[in-house]
Amino acid sequence: MTEEIGVGMVGHAFMGAVHSHAWRSVHRFFDVPLTPRLAALGGRDAVRAKEAADKYGWAAVETDWRALVARDDVQLVDVCTPGDTHAEIALAALAAGKHVLCEKPLANSVAEAEEMAAAASAAAERGVRSMVAFNYRRVPALALARRLVAEGRIGDVRHVRAVYLQDWLSDPESPMTWRLRREKAGSGALGDLGAHIVDAAQFVTGGLITGVSATTETFVEERPDGAGGRDQVTVDDAAVFLARFDSGALGTFEATRFALGRKNAMRLEVNGSRGSLAFDFESMNELSVFSADDGPESGFRRVLVTEADHPYVGAWWPPGHLLGYEHTFTHEVADLLTAISEGVDPAPSFADGLRVQRVLAAVEDSAGHESAWTTIGDTR
Repeated sequence: MTEEIGVGMVGHAFMGAVHSHAWRSVHRFFDVPLTPRLAALGGRDAVRAKEAADKYGWAAVETDWRALVARDDVQLVDVCTPGDTHAEIALAALAAGKHVLCEKPLANSVAEAEEMAAAASAAAERGVRSMVAFNYRRVPALALARRLVAEGRIGDVRHVRAVYLQDWLSDPESPMTWRLRREKAGSGALGDLGAHIVDAAQFVTGGLITGVSATTETFVEERPDGAGGRDQVTVDDAAVFLARFDSGALGTFEATRFALGRKNAMRLEVNGSRGSLAFDFESMNELSVFSADDGPESGFRRVLVTEADHPYVGAWWPPGHLLGYEHTFTHEVADLLTAISEGVDPAPSFADGLRVQRVLAAVEDSAGHESAWTTIGDTR
């Protein structure tokens, strides 16, 4: 029997539900060296938190996250709250010697992210591990894309096209949520969706973004507040930017929650000197692969990423049986538990999260200065 690790999770909405599923299922499919014990769930409303704990399988409830962090039966803290609380909770957990999994984006500002990355680095010297929850890295097709790029299968990377398209805010009468308030979310589509494609692009290509030219827009400036009035939207609805990578590759990025008909179209295309790769999360089990070496009959090939030797897939079903969104979080916690057991830093680290945060800040800075080219310092 493997050693147990007590998990305490703060937050129990959308991300809390999918994280709970991952913690419950990971040791049933992956040969992880630590077995998660769902020790405590944190939520401000005792009744709602108890309902969530009973539904998702958590043993106890805390209405103060500080009490959850302090529990002797919690060795790992999973932060699934809005961005304005990430830094405070994660810093307290690291100081208490607890491992941390923190939802993306890492923080609401570069200053917060810098403090978190520094604390994570210091904690790592004491054997305390931390990771940012960029779950799309754990889509088998994107992990396979990274492998192909690293093996040189598409040659030198020249172009990156990344978009994340949703439409759930396209109705101007959709009500206000915390995601539309800067003090809670930090930014809008940029941080919510753009953070994912920035991380995915850097992950797959192995390169880092060094500069951007950007524009953002808020299409609907007021929304129903739920009490008969209207409330001001203080974040972007869409962000578009050009980017340059440290390898010299060029990139285009778009994030919006106003693309009618697109529900969760997270897409990435990479063009190299010898081939290309293309991915769309709405067909998440597929990777399109083009090789110039195939001659005059060459064209994009549809690779169904369900073979046992594809990343993560061997733990699941026979070839051709598809995986879903929830599996990416199971892969995420499997990697984290393995890293903790082996005494190594997991990826993406808080330092990786900081690099993404710097890109997001540069996008906002550029957009606020008439799309001026804005460099990103200290990319390493």
